[in-house]
Amino acid sequence: MKKVFYLGLIGLFLFEIANVYFIMPMPGSQEMKSLDTAYFLYSWRWLFRILFSVLLLIGFAKSTWKKKWIPLLFILICSIATYFINFQMAADHMFYQPNSLLLKPATENKVDSNRLVIGIVINEQAKAYPIQFIGYHHLVMDSLAGKPILVTYCTVCRTGRIFEPTVNGKPAKFRLVGMDHFNAMFEDLATKSWWRQATGEAVTGPLKGEQLPELLSVQTSLSDWLRLYPQSLVMQADPTYQNNYDSTFKYESGKSKKKLTGTDSLSWNKKSWVVGITLGKFSKAYDWNRLLKERLIVDTLANKNILLVIGKNNQSFFALEINDTTEQFTLLNDRLISNKTNYSISGKSISNVSHLKQIPAYQEFWHSWKTFHPNTSTY
Repeated sequence: MKKVFYLGLIGLFLFEIANVYFIMPMPGSQEMKSLDTAYFLYSWRWLFRILFSVLLLIGFAKSTWKKKWIPLLFILICSIATYFINFQMAADHMFYQPNSLLLKPATENKVDSNRLVIGIVINEQAKAYPIQFIGYHHLVMDSLAGKPILVTYCTVCRTGRIFEPTVNGKPAKFRLVGMDHFNAMFEDLATKSWWRQATGEAVTGPLKGEQLPELLSVQTSLSDWLRLYPQSLVMQADPTYQNNYDSTFKYESGKSKKKLTGTDSLSWNKKSWVVGITLGKFSKAYDWNRLLKERLIVDTLANKNILLVIGKNNQSFFALEINDTTEQFTLLNDRLISNKTNYSISGKSISNVSHLKQIPAYQEFWHSWKTFHPNTSTY
């Protein structure tokens, strides 16, 4: 019966490791196509735990032990490892959602104006969420203009997205469950499906293949955002997690040297920055270094004419739809000028003509963009 004991012991230990290995950034785990396996193990975790625990207890009770402290020691070690894996290494026990979501007007804001934010406007109401905070929380549930919103960020992919948290036509709550191919995954609490942060797609579970509605958001410096939307509310630090937030500018400025979140200053390497745009079935990536050099890039994608522009602070960028690629634009003090028509850098008309329509565009690590947009072209 000792074999039964060790089968239960080793089986339980290996299962607990496998249960987190496939959905956490461990050696080799993020390159595998293992989502369905990971989801199967997680969904049936209590069955596996009960099965191996029963084998362990039967083997322990029915075996003769000369030194009974030895199997008890093994059980203790396995129990400690199980606790550590489930309550220390689990994603939602490493990164917590805010205890209190604090948003303040510009007059009460305490966030450094040079910080990057993910901003959103609905019905002329605006809010800004500093990457410094949502990079730790990964997801923040909020509402804007009466609409629930899910603000997300993955520092390993450098992806900021805002979704409408609606599942099966009903408002849903989410939790961080892990990552796949270095991108955060969320689980909706109603159906237990897993959703990819970079695309809003359910990648496994009952709703596999479904899509969360995405809302237009932009990444800018806080100072630029408040210049464009002075009435905006700004997310503030949650005092509970003050020590968990990045107090430096290394990540946002691209000076971080960390393996998962560091930046490659060269172009088209895994950790290089690109601006990604998707229109319909077509995607294209634009080299960040080239955008810094040229300041304005005019292109065509999916039969739409695009103007990609970056502000003088080298932080804020916008993708705008224009009528004609032959139209000449110049950039002066973060104003776009064309044929005596002036626009703000966000495409808002200053000359009583139609605004330029904003197109979703994302600053992202090249490894992330090409992984989740495998048919992307490059500029």
